[in-house]
Amino acid sequence: MGFQIKRHPIQWSVVMMTGMLVCILAIGSPAHAEGESELAKQSQNPVADLISIPFQNNTNFGFEPNHRTQNILNIQPVIPLNLNEDWNLITRTILPIIKQPDLRTTSDNTWGLGDINMSLFFSPAKSEGLIWGLGPVLQFPTGTDEVLSSRKWAAGPTGVGLFIHGPWVVGALANNIWSFAGNNDRKDVSQFLAQYFVNYNLPDAWYLTSSPIITANWEAVGKGNKWTVPVGGGFGKVFRIGKLPFNGNVSAFANVVRPDAGPDWTFRVQIALLLPKSMFSN
Repeated sequence: MGFQIKRHPIQWSVVMMTGMLVCILAIGSPAHAEGESELAKQSQNPVADLISIPFQNNTNFGFEPNHRTQNILNIQPVIPLNLNEDWNLITRTILPIIKQPDLRTTSDNTWGLGDINMSLFFSPAKSEGLIWGLGPVLQFPTGTDEVLSSRKWAAGPTGVGLFIHGPWVVGALANNIWSFAGNNDRKDVSQFLAQYFVNYNLPDAWYLTSSPIITANWEAVGKGNKWTVPVGGGFGKVFRIGKLPFNGNVSAFANVVRPDAGPDWTFRVQIALLLPKSMFSN
């Protein structure tokens, strides 16, 4: 029934967060533009030797039958570890904080922590041309409510590959997990995820971006209910608050393929604290 701020406090929060982020992006300091442009490319590389702490908020609109809204705040620190001169281990953890609507009603929601996901990428310390990383992905049944958790332990392979050429950063990340232990009364987990990313870097550390997350639930009933395929994009900028660099972006995605009860579209706002090694070398 439209975007009703008074009736949906979570939407008001997203609007305020977006407005504040856009204002911050607009006044980003140009004094470090060259360094910020390089940081922008590093932050777009999932296996870069760069510590980052992203806060990614995804608001999913249009869950049927009552056109409900789901909100997922992913806190996803990325920490690189130098194993030796030739190899790095990149740890990427996702802690989801979820507002899950009760699809049978128009107002009931469940709030809490979802299942934590951790990816471990083994990546060459020095790469020319194709930059890549491979390793395992693990999912832990940490959800604070039955609605927010699969109650299953799951694992599988994950990989990422990308090219950086001029202003372009182009690549893809994918994984698949299968449950191997947990509550026997719950459904098995067999899920696929793929995220391609296309970034075009502009002057003064601005960039255009498209990074939709494609998913498939192989356990879903019915062929049409397995896939969610979004398309869309947005823009972002690396900026500084004091001496601390941040990466902020805003995107929107329409789900051109979705389950019967899946959301129509997603609005994403992300801000990430960037901690390059140079900050610790002095």
